[in-house]
Amino acid sequence: MAITPTALHDALTQAAEALRSRRIEWLFDTTPDRTSGYRCEVAGLTLDYSKHLLDDNAWQTLLTLSDTQALPAAFASLIGGEIVNTSEHRPALHTLLRGTASDQHPEKSKEIEETLSRMAALVESIHSGASTGDTDKRFTDVVNLGIGGSDLGPRLVCEALHTHAAPLKAHFVANIDPDDLDGTLAPLNPETTLFVICSKSLSTEETLSNAERAIGWLQAGGIQGQALGAHLIAVTTQVAKAERWHIPPERCFPLWDWVGGRYSLWSAIGISIALSLGWQSFQRLLDGAHSLDMHTESASPTHNMPMVMALLELWQTHYLGANTHVVLPYAQKLAHLPDFLQQLTMESNGKRVSPTGELLEHDTAPVLWGSAGTIGQHSYYQLLHQGTRSFSADIILPLRSGEGDRDARRALAAHALAQSRALMVGRSSEQARQLGAERGFGESASRQFELPGNHGHSLLIMDAITPECLGALIAAYEHKTYFLAVLLGINPFDQWGVELGKVIAGHMQTVLSGDDSNVEMDAATLAAAEAWRAANAD
Repeated sequence: MAITPTALHDALTQAAEALRSRRIEWLFDTTPDRTSGYRCEVAGLTLDYSKHLLDDNAWQTLLTLSDTQALPAAFASLIGGEIVNTSEHRPALHTLLRGTASDQHPEKSKEIEETLSRMAALVESIHSGASTGDTDKRFTDVVNLGIGGSDLGPRLVCEALHTHAAPLKAHFVANIDPDDLDGTLAPLNPETTLFVICSKSLSTEETLSNAERAIGWLQAGGIQGQALGAHLIAVTTQVAKAERWHIPPERCFPLWDWVGGRYSLWSAIGISIALSLGWQSFQRLLDGAHSLDMHTESASPTHNMPMVMALLELWQTHYLGANTHVVLPYAQKLAHLPDFLQQLTMESNGKRVSPTGELLEHDTAPVLWGSAGTIGQHSYYQLLHQGTRSFSADIILPLRSGEGDRDARRALAAHALAQSRALMVGRSSEQARQLGAERGFGESASRQFELPGNHGHSLLIMDAITPECLGALIAAYEHKTYFLAVLLGINPFDQWGVELGKVIAGHMQTVLSGDDSNVEMDAATLAAAEAWRAANAD
């Protein structure tokens, strides 16, 4: 299956070939209005893509592609509730959770409003002290038990927006490894700890295991029987299963099948956000995402931020040869953004066939990675500047912060902007020779100081890390992911590649228990299983 109509594909291939011998600095020299022309702004975000190896010819061809592939119509289908998740025959209406196109879905909107109202009431009662734990002590901590989208999204938001004045301190446990839960609970008090159990089916192995162990911890702390319900909230469709843990129906909140896990932080999954940060912060987060939705629906492709982001990734990945995408947020509060985006990008677009089963002839999602701020500079930036791998990058820079040392924040911003320039200009052969000569190296050995530069990347500027800006940022990446899926000809809303490992893990439990008589398994895996059994023998 071709990635684009042949004529456009050929035109983009030719445009890329013509640019390979050019420098990004040359593009600035020959395009006086490049800084203003290669930029779009919305909802406290500014996307500057002027430092990509991209000229007007290539960009106009990409815009033609967006028109040919009907990206605006695809977004209308998404928010309109059409069956965009074709393998599971479902719409993907995460945008509805923040009020987008609510007039098109009155019944679902009513359900959402009722759920939000119940969530707000419970959050308020906990914050006010009207709802307490078994011993009438006010809650101080909330522990979110989930995995994947029910963990990564709320974890990102809570850490990004955390302040010392937060009503509750949020903790997140996702790993089935008991060290994760045990380490989290060690400093906490059962009397003042609240758990949010996030699982649509209440059968997700990791979440179920952690929930049962958390309840055991509460019981060991003297909280028994019906009293457990005061310390538990469930986000699930299985209210009857929740009741076995004494969670009353009024503390159970729904997960709808038209919301995928990695798009679920806007749903009742976000109750951990509201409990930790306050209901108003959660509402402002929704408002920011809604603003981005409205922008995406109405803006032309030239100024449509998520559409531009998708076209840039297609250009970098499929025409300039970048096979990884690194996200570099210069803000410790956004340290978990790359983790969140890994799931969003690679679980959504890590596919090899079309929705009709046609084997794709092109690569799909690039490998996404990254870390916060200057930490990466002392880790893997060496590879970025002088390695042999091709990559694209997003450098994310918040402009304002109300907290922390001003001089330190100036230094952080200086590093972000310096790395952006270094990725573009590098260090020339002549500069390398001069530096080498100063250090007593010959001409050949001086090449180790040369940095090729010319690495295309985006600079994504946030006004500040506020709930509105963060909501808009996450929504921008969501829609970018969807638009890229449309361009690639894949379904971004299923994840069948996750299922096989889960099935085999069930068989492996039997093997590790010592009964492998009816399990088909290779010799190497059986040997490793035997080693584990021997190491853990009673």
